[in-house]
Amino acid sequence: MKLLDDRQILALALPDELIDAIEHAFASPFGAPQRMHCHLPGDDNATLLIMPAWQSRSELGVKIATVVPDNSVKGLPTINGIYLLLDGDTGIPQAILDAPALTALRTAAVSAVASRHLSRPDAQSLLLVGTGALIPHLARAHAAVRPLERIMIWGRNPDKARRAADMLSGVADRIEAVSDLARHVAKADIISCATLSRVPLVEADWVVPGTHIDLVGSFAPDMREADSDLFARGRLVVDTQTALRESGDLIEPLRRGHIADPAVDLAALLGDARLGRRHDADITIFKSVGTGLADIAAARYLLAKSEAANRTMEVQA
Repeated sequence: MKLLDDRQILALALPDELIDAIEHAFASPFGAPQRMHCHLPGDDNATLLIMPAWQSRSELGVKIATVVPDNSVKGLPTINGIYLLLDGDTGIPQAILDAPALTALRTAAVSAVASRHLSRPDAQSLLLVGTGALIPHLARAHAAVRPLERIMIWGRNPDKARRAADMLSGVADRIEAVSDLARHVAKADIISCATLSRVPLVEADWVVPGTHIDLVGSFAPDMREADSDLFARGRLVVDTQTALRESGDLIEPLRRGHIADPAVDLAALLGDARLGRRHDADITIFKSVGTGLADIAAARYLLAKSEAANRTMEVQA
């Protein structure tokens, strides 16, 4: 059985290749049951996630991950876990991959697939809301599908925002940390949010026509990154229909009748472009909570890359 750690995964992945692999997976038949959420004892904010998926008879995988927000104050990663890729015919394990690195790369790639089909082709400015480990991957993924010239980063902690900006040298001509969120929401062609916020950060009144909004962070009912009124203004696409039941960003707008159930999902959008942006002035919204399909597509891509480069480690199953 092969083992891919975080350093190998990050060294092997090329954004444009992974984005194409993820798009192909969403455009093909797949199985991905709703993931299991388990609250960990002793911490109401800590979550265990179990995410299985399969695509064709020969491909099967499952991710086991924990999300512990309080780890950040201890200097520890908030997301930990492993991904297990198995032979779909025999059930024999083929590879173990580092889940945080896999998750960061595939999450950013899914956002880029959505942006490729929802944001304006001439989008040149990106506002990143958040300062966590996912931010550099989102920046590079969005830059792979749109001609970005300016990247702005906002975070509650200005020092973290500046450090995040320093990590993105070369991704765009202008990269800067910003302090006024409302002002820079209005300046951005694309807004990508990746936080663990419990309160809305992006207000509907700040968003100008033509903007594409990418909401990544909220994966539970008590998590919010955008206010409900935004969904009354925008054209929504979700990664999978389970997002409507899992994300606080969608539960309240759904209750108010701002969005439909079922919503347009990414697989449907890839099959019919008319379901997405129709006019330059449209506000488009992509909401993802994560799906095992993206995990298995990324794992398959990374394993093939490692085998081609002869960079896999073998471990006893």
